[in-house]
Amino acid sequence: MTTASQVTTKGRKAALLDSHLDNKLLAYVTAASAAGVGMLALTQPAEAKIVYHHVHRVIGPGHNYSLDLNQDKVADFKIRNFYGCNQDYCYDLFSALPAARNGVEGKKGFLGIPYAYALSSGALIGPKQPFSGQLMASDNMGTLGRWLNVADRYLGLKFKIKGNIHYGWARFNVVDHSPRITATLTGYAYETAANKPIKAGRTKGTDDASLRQGSLGGLAQGSSGTHRRIPQSKH
Repeated sequence: MTTASQVTTKGRKAALLDSHLDNKLLAYVTAASAAGVGMLALTQPAEAKIVYHHVHRVIGPGHNYSLDLNQDKVADFKIRNFYGCNQDYCYDLFSALPAARNGVEGKKGFLGIPYAYALSSGALIGPKQPFSGQLMASDNMGTLGRWLNVADRYLGLKFKIKGNIHYGWARFNVVDHSPRITATLTGYAYETAANKPIKAGRTKGTDDASLRQGSLGGLAQGSSGTHRRIPQSKH
């Protein structure tokens, strides 16, 4: 026969056991949530940004400029203004020549000539665009190219940093004093996040990864300090 005191004792033991299990479960959930969020945060890429350089470099006929986007002392592109004459006429070829494995946004056109695009501000430069351009402007008993007499146009660029593809732009003003072409480089920029597109003319900004990291940080704080207590069983 079970007495009232035995029932009460069993009830108290059950309540204590339930409370102990609830607290232990809560500790497991909190630890697992914090660990999971921590691992996710560790896997997030470093905050990306745009590195911009303002310059004023005149590239006249017969002159070249080595464009080093990330300032590692290795030329990523050669901006070449080749001027020459023969017995019949003089000519000027203004081109952007990429180093090995780099590329200039553009594609082959008339007679297979690899034209470089003259992008407007805001144009997206990224993996969905073609990067087989070179010739910017030519005056050779006639004119060719998309860069003749333009101001504030952008060259879309693809280059590698430690084996990873990055995108950037270079801004030029180009004037044709037939047959001589003069170009002025007024600035260039690149995106530090590998494979991340950049908009022509954009000089600052951060990657969405920073927002994701902030959200994860908030979640981590919530897991450690804002869990709702599991109510204890009442018997």
